[in-house]
Amino acid sequence: MAFEVCVKGWFAAAHQLRMPDGVLEPLHGHNWHVSVTFRGDVLDEMGVLVDFTVVQRRLDEVLLAMHDRNLSELAPFLETNPSAENVAIHIAGKMSTDLRDGVGLACVEVEEAPGCVARFRPT
Repeated sequence: MAFEVCVKGWFAAAHQLRMPDGVLEPLHGHNWHVSVTFRGDVLDEMGVLVDFTVVQRRLDEVLLAMHDRNLSELAPFLETNPSAENVAIHIAGKMSTDLRDGVGLACVEVEEAPGCVARFRPT
């Protein structure tokens, strides 16, 4: 039996993608919607996979660091394009720490605009 737990959040931020020729696209913003899903087979002694409060607080902290900012100017994206895919990888790195044995990060979804979703599934 497998369990999945998902927490969600959002942040508003601008970004500019660097094209292969080095040209920056025009600066523009989005309301980014994020879903983080954890997966595991065994519940803990409280009967939960992860504590919603703990993982929601962690997600809120991660998103707050990007809220109302230009992602292109933040350290994680100085050398990496701030695409929805790379934002998902960045969030995954922050959300996958300190999980108990048997719990893993299944997926991070980042919706840059309505209907435009990038999913990252760590291997």
